Parts: sequence; structure tokens; C-alpha cells
Amino acid sequence: MVFNTGAALLDAIVLAVVSQEEEGTYGYKITQDVRRAIDVSESTLYPVLRRLQKDECLEVYDRQFDGRNRRYYKTTDKGMIQLNLYRTEWKDYSKKINELFEGGVTV
Repeated sequence: MVFNTGAALLDAIVLAVVSQEEEGTYGYKITQDVRRAIDVSESTLYPVLRRLQKDECLEVYDRQFDGRNRRYYKTTDKGMIQLNLYRTEWKDYSKKINELFEGGVTV
């Protein structure tokens, strides 16, 4: 993709992906789901997950899978509030960009 992905957009995408799984989801699956929208490396994604956890937007827990622990991420209430804010902002932002690309801006 020729467009850079800023931190806020990456946070929004990660929150959207994690919020789709009611019981939470794990890092590798998050990476694969995010990659459907943007090209991102695991070395980029894991700091985003840690930041969202630190900001109390994600909770983290471990669960046994095939004899080992797998770390799961789940959206908190605060994370859902933040995601809904991102959704609102994205709709407004993308509408304005689409209007520019399609030939004009309405004020």
C-alpha cells in the first residue's frame, strides 16, 4: 500500500479485529486478520497490542492450547468506547477524502 498507516489508524484496526471475537483472540490470528486490510509485521503489531493494553483498551489472559500457553487479547469497555470513537471519526474522514477523490468537497 502506498499510504502510510499512522498509529491511530493501526490502533483502530486492531481494536476492530479484536472486538469481533467475543472471547478474545490471539496474536497470530490478529496479525493475519489485520493483514487482510494492511501489510503489517508482527514486530509492528505487538507494540500496538501492548500500548492498547497499557491504555486499558485490551485485557490480556493466557489459555492452554496444545500443551502450551497462548496469550489472548480481549476488548474492554474502554476499548469499545475508543473503537466507536474511531469508527465515527473514520466515517467523517473517509467521506471527506472520497469527496476530494471524486471531484470536490462540500462544506
